[in-house]
Amino acid sequence: MPVSRPWTVVSPLLVVALVGSASARGEDLMQIYREAQQNDPTLAAAQSTWVATQEKVPQARAGLLPNVSVTGAANYNAYDLHVNGGELAGSFSRDFRFGQLTVSASQPLFRYANRIQYDQAKQQVEQSDFSLVAAQQDLILRVANAYFAVLLAEFSVDLVVSQKAAVAENLAQAKRNFEVGVATITDTNDAQAKYDAIIAQEIQARNDLDNKRVALRAIIGRMPRELKKLGPGFEPILPSPNNLDFWIDKSQIENVNVRIAQYNYEIAALNVETQKAGHYPTLDLVGSYNTQASNQSINYGVPSNSQLGVVGVQLTIPIYTGGFVSSKVREAIALQDQARSNLEATKRTALFNAQTGFTGVNSAAASVKANEQAVKSAQVAYDSTKTGLEVGVRTNLDVLNTQQNVYQARQTLAQSYFNYLIGILQLKAAVGTLTDEDLEDINRRLRG
Repeated sequence: MPVSRPWTVVSPLLVVALVGSASARGEDLMQIYREAQQNDPTLAAAQSTWVATQEKVPQARAGLLPNVSVTGAANYNAYDLHVNGGELAGSFSRDFRFGQLTVSASQPLFRYANRIQYDQAKQQVEQSDFSLVAAQQDLILRVANAYFAVLLAEFSVDLVVSQKAAVAENLAQAKRNFEVGVATITDTNDAQAKYDAIIAQEIQARNDLDNKRVALRAIIGRMPRELKKLGPGFEPILPSPNNLDFWIDKSQIENVNVRIAQYNYEIAALNVETQKAGHYPTLDLVGSYNTQASNQSINYGVPSNSQLGVVGVQLTIPIYTGGFVSSKVREAIALQDQARSNLEATKRTALFNAQTGFTGVNSAAASVKANEQAVKSAQVAYDSTKTGLEVGVRTNLDVLNTQQNVYQARQTLAQSYFNYLIGILQLKAAVGTLTDEDLEDINRRLRG
């Protein structure tokens, strides 16, 4: 049972944190994703691998089908004989043309290794489908992470710019108060220190934004333009069903990497049988037809031609190969054990991802609620401190500190919502159900 759609309502405070102003012509999440599908080199490599793997079946099937070949030759012969002495002394010359055509065919009747290799090829093709799905799910996660990382970095820049303006105003007020004698130089110094710190934060925030945009560029092949931001109408909801065992059990069966590892084990098991087949006899139906013709020959001065047809069976029984086959069997068994261990390790990783994904979504949803309240509380504290400053019971430093708390709370709220969205996608990936529709659900809530 897939998780219910988790993006349906956001609080007004979160809209303040994440929406901001954006052009109606801004690029949305699906536009970025579709472009990534066309330009991402990692996905392109996975698609090429999938196409190449499809050829495994016809290649293996060829080992079960007839093999027919034709060979031909056409020769011009110049024969000269010189005998010196005796009764046969003299010279003899004869030039003639000779041609032949041979058609050979064979049909495997019993080749156990070929049959097993055909089964292996079918398994490899089926596995390639899941490998491609894994690459597609990875692209969804990479695009979503990069897209929201840019939005979060943009918000951080907007936040620090707003904070800088507020601190600058506070600094100017502190300077005026000092000049008229209603404040000490300490207030001015505190405000100046805060302002200088904000300048450093702005530089760091803008550098981080540049890095996040470059990371998105690495996926789509160009620098992104202005991105659409999250619109109103979201509220995080819990996974459905909200039961950890359900998600863990699902991950052990439907996780894409688990399925790939399961195919690896089955292919390795078949490879053991393939190597054992080196001890088995082979039986083929064989046939050939040969025709030859010449206008003369060395011994005869008249044209000749001949035909020969052969049909039969060919049995090959391996007796001794120097221990090569036995060594290959032992190697295949060891590789099968390796595949079994890798399968178990993959299942444990899937279990871990499902558990951390499930608890992460629940934790992120709770964090969103808690941080919404934290923003409200920080704003109330800031308003109260400003009032306290006006009546003389609070200092300018108190105002700056509570103001910093407001901006920090908004930053934390934005990060918690980002964590929630990515957590939902990661949880779906852990159980193998992540698709384009999950991005479309988010995309429908973006606004220009």
